[in-house]
Amino acid sequence: MNINYTLNRSKRKSVGIYVNCEGIEVRAPLKMPKADIDRFVASKEKWIFEKLELISERMEKRDNFILNYGDTIIYRNQKYIISGREGNRMGFDNTSFYMPKDLNNEEIKYTCVEIYRRLAKRDLTKKVLDFAKIMGVSPSAVKISNAKTRWGSCSGKNSLNFSWRLIMADDDLIDYVVVHELAHIKELNHSERFWAIVEGILPDYRERKKRLKLLQNKIIDEDWDYDEEKDF
Repeated sequence: MNINYTLNRSKRKSVGIYVNCEGIEVRAPLKMPKADIDRFVASKEKWIFEKLELISERMEKRDNFILNYGDTIIYRNQKYIISGREGNRMGFDNTSFYMPKDLNNEEIKYTCVEIYRRLAKRDLTKKVLDFAKIMGVSPSAVKISNAKTRWGSCSGKNSLNFSWRLIMADDDLIDYVVVHELAHIKELNHSERFWAIVEGILPDYRERKKRLKLLQNKIIDEDWDYDEEKDF
């Protein structure tokens, strides 16, 4: 079976295959014969089609992901109902994500995201301040972003950025990401010294890191795309 792919050559030493919703990309060395590339791609046929099938399933789940009043969403790994109320107020009252009761599906989703962002700013800032004291570091700022592929980051000026999506995780996982980024204030890399800092605060960080991947897969299956310029 012929496999259609996009070929990109560069000064690399090996062949790499990358599969996403846009198709199949093959990255190969500049002088590698096309026939050799084709043979390599053919040898990975089973893996490629498994990846394509998984992507198709995920896209179908995302297409079917909608939120209505009465549905539940997670905040710090606990389920809370989405409720509609009279008036224009929205927020979280420890029992539900509440909002005006006349919103459509898209408006409900974006309102939930706005509430998540507020909760993330409040809760993550507190966790950063608490762990910063323990670790003896001083972050310059705590910001909430719409990052889709990174839970957090630390700038060269010690400003910490966290995806609002992190607030869906349980406290153990949130703590891991917070400690991870604070450790970068001391070590702007992932050296042995860096991981020693993380392990000194969270001896079980490896297990937490694995669990965080499971949450990431769940979120990938849900359409939480967020247009920050959108205004309802």
